[in-house]
Amino acid sequence: MTVNGIILLNKPFGISSNGALKRVKYLLNIKKAGHTGSLDPIATGMLPLCFQEATKFSRFLLEANKAYEVTALLGVTTETGDIEGKILRQTSVPEFTHDEINEVLNSFVGPQMQVPPMYSALKQDGQPLYKLARQGIQVERKARPIEIFNIQLLAIEPAESPKSLQIRFRVACSKGTYIRSLVEDIGKRLNEVGAHVRALHRTEVGSFKSHLMYSLEDIALLVESNKIDEAVLPIEHALNTWKSVSLTESNTVFLKQGQRVKVAHPLAEWVKIFSHEGHFMGVGETLGDGWLAPRRLLQA
Repeated sequence: MTVNGIILLNKPFGISSNGALKRVKYLLNIKKAGHTGSLDPIATGMLPLCFQEATKFSRFLLEANKAYEVTALLGVTTETGDIEGKILRQTSVPEFTHDEINEVLNSFVGPQMQVPPMYSALKQDGQPLYKLARQGIQVERKARPIEIFNIQLLAIEPAESPKSLQIRFRVACSKGTYIRSLVEDIGKRLNEVGAHVRALHRTEVGSFKSHLMYSLEDIALLVESNKIDEAVLPIEHALNTWKSVSLTESNTVFLKQGQRVKVAHPLAEWVKIFSHEGHFMGVGETLGDGWLAPRRLLQA
């Protein structure tokens, strides 16, 4: 079975991103594959899987903006910032109004610095932070620039404990944003009641929307009926927001050979490249002097 493109998996709860990728690779009987933008086992939703030549462009999806639907429990702080960690503190939550919570949520909109959580895959001296955290070791983490583009409060709901309160919201954010850290910061800003993530569902990666996702069961059925092509998106769809450059016939030949070519594109930026026949060739960088340099090309 030949799959050369991107499948948007709706990752189920309780499985790692690598575990989900292994299942799909097994279903497709394919070796060259990778995922972009890991989701924790408790998280569900969009996990772009790249196959064959698409793996060359996976890093561009890693750099894409994301959107999530989040369920947070106010009044309970956990060791990991989510439901997997042991409870560290419980606080009685006041009767916050919709406007009060909404005001706090919207105070996070904009560029800011965020400290990554200890329970993350970031490395310190070659060791993932979560491994150090499990040993009870805390290390100083440098704050990193992120941006929250939009937060929308969806619901305020009662929780099992009369002292706590559950909220659901939608957030659109830049790459590198840790939702667990955001939720913990929301809990601090709401009168220091504390908070942790109860559920997390990713709805968007870059220009990809949730209606394009397939479950593991969907993929298995498509494989069985020999219709898996219905789920495969062309590689260039990962770059939908990029500008394009179309080449002449002679420039198509030169670029395939790895040579720079002259184009009528004065801006210095990365672009999608299409041949004179309209076929996607890869990505390149337009240099300030009107030259286009190939950076990542499909196999000829």
